[in-house]
Amino acid sequence: MRKRRLFALVALFASLMLVGAACAEDEPAGGGGDGSPTDGAGEPANLLEQIEADGVLRVATDPKYPPQSSYNEATGTWEGFDIDVATEIATRLGVDIEWKTPTWNVLTAGRWSDRWDLSVGSMTITEERAEVLNFSEPYYFTPAGLAVQAGSDITSIDQLAGKTIGVCGACTYEFYLNRSLNIPNYEIEYVVPEDVTLKTYDTDTTAIQDLVLGRIDAAMSAVPTLTGAIDSGSEIELLGEPVFYEPLAAAADTDASLDSQPFIDRVSEIIEEMHSDGTLTELSNTWYGEDLTTQQAAA
Repeated sequence: MRKRRLFALVALFASLMLVGAACAEDEPAGGGGDGSPTDGAGEPANLLEQIEADGVLRVATDPKYPPQSSYNEATGTWEGFDIDVATEIATRLGVDIEWKTPTWNVLTAGRWSDRWDLSVGSMTITEERAEVLNFSEPYYFTPAGLAVQAGSDITSIDQLAGKTIGVCGACTYEFYLNRSLNIPNYEIEYVVPEDVTLKTYDTDTTAIQDLVLGRIDAAMSAVPTLTGAIDSGSEIELLGEPVFYEPLAAAADTDASLDSQPFIDRVSEIIEEMHSDGTLTELSNTWYGEDLTTQQAAA
């Protein structure tokens, strides 16, 4: 009697094991039971999925780079063209936004160690940066130019020979003055004399401040940044016409722990939508008083 009962229990247990195995075979490989593309452990498979799961997009930008981006201490708010572009990207992704403020050389060097997800900081696409960063489609094209002190004896770009020019370190303006700027599919014409001395700064704003104080002879930056400083009362003036127009894009880290390519592809799609529906043109007109969302040639 006891043997029959034992045999019956063994048979029942074996049947339950077979049913469980059959159910496991029906589960999609690497899935979470709902067909979602995960890595087999229910974790996001790439950076885009991680951001969507967290509900937050962490954006790196510069708090001292008006009118592109700045932090208003009086109101406790972020302001600027890049700020509005990044905010719109987050909105169209359906997530909140969180701001990060790394230094420019850290940002362009890549290997962010997952401290932020995206740069929306008027970064020029260069071949060197593309080795460590995934770039989106350009969201606008800014003119690069030079400024001198108001009333300076320097009235033309050729008179900068032997002078000291201030630029942000590791920026395209430094590369331009060093004649090493390499923008894919873009031919650069160097019109600034070769025999200039460069003084590098943490950001364009600091270079402009030193120009006002007479510590340097000229400063190079985005023309909107230079005109913004003039409008704010800085006693400087533009020198000549823009020397080139640079394509500016959002960027993600190629060394992120999760694949950033699907994320930057989605950001590119959003930027193309913003070009098509006029959002970028509207924002450019708001912050710059002109439409900088299409490529132009230097004069």
